[in-house]
Amino acid sequence: MVCSVSLALVQAAAGQSGPLPLNDLSAFKAPGKTWQIVGDVAGDISQKEALTTGKGAGILVNLPNKKDKGADLFTGFEHGDLDLELEYMMARGSNSGIYLQGNYELQLLDSWGVRNPKAGDNGGIYERWDESRPEGQKGYEGVAPRQNASRAPGLWQRLKISFQAPRFDAGGRKIQNAKFLRVELNGVLIHENVELAGATRGAMGPEKATGPLRIQGDHGPVAFRNIVVRNYDKPRPELTQLSYEVYGGKFDKEPTLDGTPPEAKGTANNLTASVSRNENDFLIRYQGVMKVKEPGEYTFRINSAGGGYRLVINNQPVTKWGQYGGVVKATLPAGDLPFEMLYAKTVGYVKPNLGIMLSGPGIREYLFSATGSEFDTDDTEPILVDAPTNTILRSFMDLPTLGRRTRVTHAVSVGSPDQIHYTYDMDRGTVVQVWRGDFLDTTPMWHSRGDGSSRPRGMVNRFGQPVLTLARLASPQAAWATDTTGSGFRPKGYMLDDQDRPTFRYLVYGSTVTDALRSIENGQGFRREMTVQGPSGDLYARLAEGAAIDAMPNGLYAIDGKTYYVRVEDAAGAQPVVRDANGRKELLVPVKGKLVYSILF
Repeated sequence: MVCSVSLALVQAAAGQSGPLPLNDLSAFKAPGKTWQIVGDVAGDISQKEALTTGKGAGILVNLPNKKDKGADLFTGFEHGDLDLELEYMMARGSNSGIYLQGNYELQLLDSWGVRNPKAGDNGGIYERWDESRPEGQKGYEGVAPRQNASRAPGLWQRLKISFQAPRFDAGGRKIQNAKFLRVELNGVLIHENVELAGATRGAMGPEKATGPLRIQGDHGPVAFRNIVVRNYDKPRPELTQLSYEVYGGKFDKEPTLDGTPPEAKGTANNLTASVSRNENDFLIRYQGVMKVKEPGEYTFRINSAGGGYRLVINNQPVTKWGQYGGVVKATLPAGDLPFEMLYAKTVGYVKPNLGIMLSGPGIREYLFSATGSEFDTDDTEPILVDAPTNTILRSFMDLPTLGRRTRVTHAVSVGSPDQIHYTYDMDRGTVVQVWRGDFLDTTPMWHSRGDGSSRPRGMVNRFGQPVLTLARLASPQAAWATDTTGSGFRPKGYMLDDQDRPTFRYLVYGSTVTDALRSIENGQGFRREMTVQGPSGDLYARLAEGAAIDAMPNGLYAIDGKTYYVRVEDAAGAQPVVRDANGRKELLVPVKGKLVYSILF
């Protein structure tokens, strides 16, 4: 349930939050000459430490050189608790880093093809350093990413960081360490709740409550775009003068309590379901004062396990009588606001639980109810499948494609010890996704009754709505077939080689097709080899589609805004072509019998 209730027309205080403007360098303090604003940037996977740029704005790039080695870049603002999202591009062999508060480095590195990442690899939390320690032990307490979720150099990578600043008492003594609450790289969780006992190597100074964002600038070319910061520097609301009353009975409808004596009552420090002695058929009414220091819109995530609830603040209903929790929003003024919460337990087989998570203007979501309240009741143990050898698993596969979910019902996921994997759609003879890192999460398939599906665990490149790889076109501009109607498509299964790697076979347009994907050395991607017996003259292969497809050096094509590369290696003399297709781009090549191309990511 999602609803919004306005309790007062107030304006949320604007903190240092939102997109960082990249029209110029004014967001940064004294930027060195190697930093500049550009409109486009590209890397070359065969050329070390090289980025090329195009005129315009929106991209921050650092281009150190022999004459100027570059310097670190500092934001003009300082931060405490922070969420940071950005995209970045590494040149081949390049090195950089993001320092939270100028002191805690998350490493940015070209780690393409690294199988067992260390703290110094892309996404790692860099080591602390002590010169007084013995050689080989000077660096310590670095944290490697859980898996290598990196993309190739010259491709855009997405980073999301939730950071909690260190805490200090009134005398300036540190009482709580800084912490990376959560770090995602290219959609993969690589760190969670990592405490930092001290600043990492190269810190700008002593640990403090606030500090600037800092980007390492003296180790190689790097580019950034879409930098968004969310500061959490406002005081949290507090519940005071809190009292409770417990009533017996089955309250499956909104109660009227006027004149009804409670079975128990008392004072409380926080909201919890444990003040009732019974497991079922009771209602708790909490009343108190909610002290709000920062006006603005607040979001309440409510868990009322096994029953209903109602929330009233400032004598105005924030919710109607609800069931089993939900999300509600309320615009609150600053001040001491009357607070009332009702919670009724009616379902016997569910454990009582009242939990509220609260977020607001400049306030990161936190547990507003009792410490230790079980807000998330899903304690399912995940069922994970690794691929220490070449591994095949058949399942349903759900794909988020262009704003909707597509279920591939005859999906074959193939895992390799090189830690790169793919899913093949046997209903269309096509590859629907490739990924790097861990193999499969089969919890949805095998837990309880299951739904038959699995999902990738690593950094995924999806290839849009599944369609046939091969199609006949009446003209080079004819629309690509959206289904197999008229194609005579018939799957013929797959054969395994001596290393248990599948080669898929199918019939289409009267031709027999063999289709094999094999991992490229060092885990840099896949090479796909297709053989078509007696192809017709109007048969084409669609190798990629996306919002943009750009020709790059060395025969590469950068697909969909530089998220992966395609390189045609053998098309029996045919030449690839990029064409417009319903507002997007497609990369096609005529099929002459044999087609070999690589997918690099």
